[in-house]
Amino acid sequence: MTLDPKIMRAVEQLNYRATVGDVAAYAGLEVNLAQRGLLTLASETNGHLQVSESGEIAYFLPQNFRTILRNKSLRLRFQEWRTRVWQFLFYLIRISFGILLIVSIILIFVTITVILIAMSNSRGGNSNNRKHGSSIPLFLPHFRFGPDLFWFFSLNHHRHAQKRSVQHSHQKDGGDGQLNFFEAVFSFLFGDGDPNANLEERRWQTIGTVIYNQGGAVVAEQIAPYLDIAKTQAIDEDYMLPTLIRFDGYPEVSSIGDIIYHFPVLQTTATAKWQKAVPGYLQELFWSFSRVRPEQLSLVAGLGFLNLIGALILRGLLSDGTIALQLGGLVAFAQSVFWILLGYGIGFLGVPLVRYFWIRGRNRQIERRNQKRKEYATVVNQADAKLRTKIKFAQEFASQSILTREDVAYTTEKEVLEQEIEHLDGADRNGQHLLS
Repeated sequence: MTLDPKIMRAVEQLNYRATVGDVAAYAGLEVNLAQRGLLTLASETNGHLQVSESGEIAYFLPQNFRTILRNKSLRLRFQEWRTRVWQFLFYLIRISFGILLIVSIILIFVTITVILIAMSNSRGGNSNNRKHGSSIPLFLPHFRFGPDLFWFFSLNHHRHAQKRSVQHSHQKDGGDGQLNFFEAVFSFLFGDGDPNANLEERRWQTIGTVIYNQGGAVVAEQIAPYLDIAKTQAIDEDYMLPTLIRFDGYPEVSSIGDIIYHFPVLQTTATAKWQKAVPGYLQELFWSFSRVRPEQLSLVAGLGFLNLIGALILRGLLSDGTIALQLGGLVAFAQSVFWILLGYGIGFLGVPLVRYFWIRGRNRQIERRNQKRKEYATVVNQADAKLRTKIKFAQEFASQSILTREDVAYTTEKEVLEQEIEHLDGADRNGQHLLS
């Protein structure tokens, strides 16, 4: 049993009674997938079919269908358990980078302290040792710290993108954008995920709603602001083919050669006509470097620099290899894992650096795509005479059929014989009323 979560969410939003067209338009699914999904859901949860005299079908699902599915399917229960386990493991992975950073800093600077104490004791031993140069030389790199140290990681360099995506991030995570230190380290390194992970879902939900709002008949220009259209497709409206296939539509041609697109399945609804506002065009969200607060970002970046600087200082102290042999213990261990510490320090700053420039390039591409869709939306909003004629032709095919409970001729909620008797009684009463 495989059930699409989008179908279940659509059924809940449509008050547990819906037609195939309702679900296809609301969830942005292909008509065939919506139909199979509704049939499966009704079958697995003891739902009912309500059929009108004209053959239109509405699906009526119990409000506790999710509970029925959970109790019925061991696989669903296992999936829920696996999801919870993965969320816990992923959280451990996220905080592990911050833990490693703290451990690395502590190990590096404790080792440096041990070496410096040993060197100080060695220099204070006796003048003979100092005379013959038996003290351990100290080679420390020199660094210049200035106010521009953290320029790269300042939020000012990506605030434009972050403003566009912060709302999406808050909705997705359900939080206020504040992370603890260990989560902030992961965000600094790897960001907060793709803000457009559900782009295709949003695209088809919006297109389905546009078609529904227009009464099941549209022109290509009304759909173009929600698609990514190649130049070759824009010439002959080939970009409409995926929409026709998904929502079981077909073209209609006027006497003057205008083409519109008709979607009869989306013209039947099980409830009062629902209207949902849609944006003028599909807008991709911009990638942000990180959604952590500026002070958190500065703290994490500063610790990253501190870790790398400490590793370089430790490299100078361990350069001749004799200090580890003399002191052993912690110093010997630090020398054995030194290249891991140095690699982690470089990677800790290198990964965000590469990601920063990658995000800049990615956002430029998003800006171009958004601008192109906005231009298509402008064409519709400022329609010329030719486009207005096409839209008027499409409106000739627009309609909305509401399948109410009074229209239901048969339903699986009752036995067929019982329904036949009810229909006969209703016909007799109507006949008597007419005679009187």
